[in-house]
Amino acid sequence: MGDPQPLREVSVVDRLLLTPEEAAEVLRVGRTTVYALMKSGELRPVHIGRSCRISQAELDRYVRRLEASSSRPQPSPDAA
Repeated sequence: MGDPQPLREVSVVDRLLLTPEEAAEVLRVGRTTVYALMKSGELRPVHIGRSCRISQAELDRYVRRLEASSSRPQPSPDAA
């Protein structure tokens, strides 16, 4: 047999599913913010047994939605 290969440390961004704490780290927000986003439906978690995880694709979708909403022109307060 050859020499054992060292285990490659998997960074958070390489994982398919993230814990709410890891998702908070990626988004650079607090853990409670991630739980609030899940409760409001803005982030859709995946449930595995009693655990919930958030997919990388879901985080990407959420950020794209934020970018799209910030690029729309905001109504002027004087227009009302």
